[in-house]
Amino acid sequence: MKAKTEKIPATVKPRPAAKPWQLRLYVVDETPKSVTALANLKRFCESHLKGLYRITVIDLLKQPQLAKGDQILAIPTVVRRLPKPMRTIIGNLSHLENLLVGLDLNRAA
Repeated sequence: MKAKTEKIPATVKPRPAAKPWQLRLYVVDETPKSVTALANLKRFCESHLKGLYRITVIDLLKQPQLAKGDQILAIPTVVRRLPKPMRTIIGNLSHLENLLVGLDLNRAA
């Protein structure tokens, strides 16, 4: 017996593959706030963006020139580069609701 296959109507288009989120975390050395921010960001991404994110950690002691491009005024700061528009959150990222709103996860995901 043959399995039935259903045709997809022409008006239904397959969803494109989700593009990975590009996040930059600006820190200064391995201070307690920087370590906490990275751990919180990783935990958040694993639970909300599983497999769809890339975190780049930028130590401003080693690369201070990079702060100007993303207009970093305080640390730790996370910058969502993609998906656009760019979004910025300052702090240790310990408040889930602030991350959801700040990264605009509900709209962009």
